[in-house]
Amino acid sequence: MSTIPDDLSYTKEHEWVAGIEDGLTVTVGITAYAAEQLGDVVYVEVHPEVGTTVAAGDAVGEVESTKSVSDIFAPVSGEIVEINAAVTDTPALVNSDPYGEGWLFRVRVEEEPDDLLSAAEYTALTSGES
Repeated sequence: MSTIPDDLSYTKEHEWVAGIEDGLTVTVGITAYAAEQLGDVVYVEVHPEVGTTVAAGDAVGEVESTKSVSDIFAPVSGEIVEINAAVTDTPALVNSDPYGEGWLFRVRVEEEPDDLLSAAEYTALTSGES
């Protein structure tokens, strides 16, 4: 099992969120746990274009691996301000550096979400899954 960074927030759908504390723009990616479950990621797409407003829970893209295709969900509501072109060009970054270069998109948040999990809560969630 990979390390779960303490300074991030998490969703039950296995996305991570960085930067909630600054209250403006957050970075979103999928967790190392999700990347491990997916296997080798071969394709990443974020559907909304920069400037599009999304609502928390919206399907905003997909990650395809050698095993399956999984939806990416917006963990926060706000405006998409950046999409990581590096990860669409090199999807394996999701596997090799999920909390760094493998980030997916950035959102200017409208309000701080209240349903994100702490690292401890996410650890408990994933330790109960096989």
